[in-house]
Amino acid sequence: MKKIENYKIIHNNLIAKNTYEMKLEGNVGWIDKPGKFINVSVDSNYLKRPISICDYDETTLTLVYKVFGSGTKWLSNKKENEKIEALVNLGNGFELNTENEALIIGGGVGVPPLYALSKRLKEKGVKLTIILGFTSKEDSFYIDKFKELSELVYISSNDGSIGEIGFVSDIMIKYNLLDIPYYTCGPTPMLKAVHSISTAKGQLSLEERMGCGFGACMGCSHKTKNGYKRVCVEGPVFTSEEIIWND
Repeated sequence: MKKIENYKIIHNNLIAKNTYEMKLEGNVGWIDKPGKFINVSVDSNYLKRPISICDYDETTLTLVYKVFGSGTKWLSNKKENEKIEALVNLGNGFELNTENEALIIGGGVGVPPLYALSKRLKEKGVKLTIILGFTSKEDSFYIDKFKELSELVYISSNDGSIGEIGFVSDIMIKYNLLDIPYYTCGPTPMLKAVHSISTAKGQLSLEERMGCGFGACMGCSHKTKNGYKRVCVEGPVFTSEEIIWND
């Protein structure tokens, strides 16, 4: 059930270029799976901002977000012990399938929700291979955290300043990672590339502009084999079998 919750900020730290990690204390009992998101209230002049949940435990949740405009800039200025309000329990997260092996593929601000997912999969004994793609070294984050979860972590960057130059799809092809069941989140061109080259089944968390965040405005609808579905309600996670890309 969607509801408004108030959270106390434990920290709000810059961790990469224009990228912040905000840890919040409050009710997290509604989180039943990784991949869900919350709609954070920013200054009253702006729409709420949808931000995916990067990590969570019994009493806290962690957000990683990038400053893109006035709303997220306002959020980046919030300090320890201040309060924020959010509409919670949004979206349909990842299903933890029963495979013994999984490929995790994240790009940019699509990396955060895959961290909580990777932790839960590791707890279930799943062998993880992880690919993280960033624009450059200064945009990268959480690499060491992912390396704590797997010995097989590949990094790519557009300019080659960290890891291998190129895209996550290049890594998949180079190291023959095309037949491993996958979970992915990132910009649409990346998701389309992963979907087109993988021969395995996967789950894709889509990034779409959202207005209301709870399905009323229909602004984030995406085409599937079963008609248009709202990314903020039926998604953001969809299976590779159902997704259709608009050209």
